[in-house]
Amino acid sequence: MTRKFRVAVIGAGIAERHLTGFRWNAELFDVPVLCSLDEDRGRKLCNEFGIPEYTQDVDTLFARDDIDIIDICTPPHSHFELSRRALEAGKHVICEKPLFGSVADIDAISDVARATGKTIMPIFQYRYGAGLQKLKRLVELGLTGRAFLTTIETHWWRPPEYFAVEWRGKWKTELGGGLLGHAIHAHDMLNYIHGPCDEVFAYGATLNNPIETEDTMALAVRMKNGSLAALSMTLNSHEEISRLRFCFEKVTVESILEPYTVARDPWRFTAADEAQQRLVEAALAEMPKTEDGYTRQFELFYHALVEGGEPPVTLDDARNSLELVTAAYHSDRTGRATPMPITADHPLYGSWLPQQG
Repeated sequence: MTRKFRVAVIGAGIAERHLTGFRWNAELFDVPVLCSLDEDRGRKLCNEFGIPEYTQDVDTLFARDDIDIIDICTPPHSHFELSRRALEAGKHVICEKPLFGSVADIDAISDVARATGKTIMPIFQYRYGAGLQKLKRLVELGLTGRAFLTTIETHWWRPPEYFAVEWRGKWKTELGGGLLGHAIHAHDMLNYIHGPCDEVFAYGATLNNPIETEDTMALAVRMKNGSLAALSMTLNSHEEISRLRFCFEKVTVESILEPYTVARDPWRFTAADEAQQRLVEAALAEMPKTEDGYTRQFELFYHALVEGGEPPVTLDDARNSLELVTAAYHSDRTGRATPMPITADHPLYGSWLPQQG
């Protein structure tokens, strides 16, 4: 009989998408309780997803013996403390992006996870889109050749009413602007395909929204594999698109433009010649069809817990993305290219918040 893990969900915003992922994995997970300070939204989700218990008391979740996993879907500034408490209470953790507000927090929670023997999985569900998975497979098979250039656009629209939510657009509570909260999936997809970044030069600006944090940013990145990348993010694009384009020695790959499902099919794979195109198409035709997004990430997490392996998204993955954020903020403020990795002697290692940096 398949073991089910029992999940307590904290939050009632992005939590809806998590709950959909758990529902698609109903044979693997039960969600007996949801915790949210917003009672209307919380009870609505309980009714929609058949969750038997609603609470506003987060402290009770850590003390419960019938909970295996704490799923954190709260505003960013609360992520670290909730993750720490959950791990120390003997629970596994799923935590939404952005994971934390510094590279130091990643390293600190790594120590907690190691000491408790529990697993924490950051959320990067975009990497499980079918299009990106196809590219990942071609790279693994050696069919792409050397990497040359990657361009990634995260061009979305966020009107003033979006920032009317109290915690948004503020360094203290959102921890960063569009670079951190919106384009972070772009960082992960870049690292997922190419590995870590080596150096970044960045310009950031707040051009349209009356907020503390940036709403537009442009990054020039050198990857450790020798390729280059150009990343752009704005929250001021009336036509919302996301686009990824990868130029390799033997194939050029381009995503669809859907802003929030950019990693899904149909991606376009253009090989250097007909013979290479046949190899590419044959390899892609052999790929099994799987679920994507949260559903797939949760499924893989389940198997990691049962089999004792690493989660599908690790703290090292989250560290790569937050190193890029840290380096970009540092470059923007200093006017200099910033190398990576970000180590404990870096001035923004402990925090990139302006008042602390």
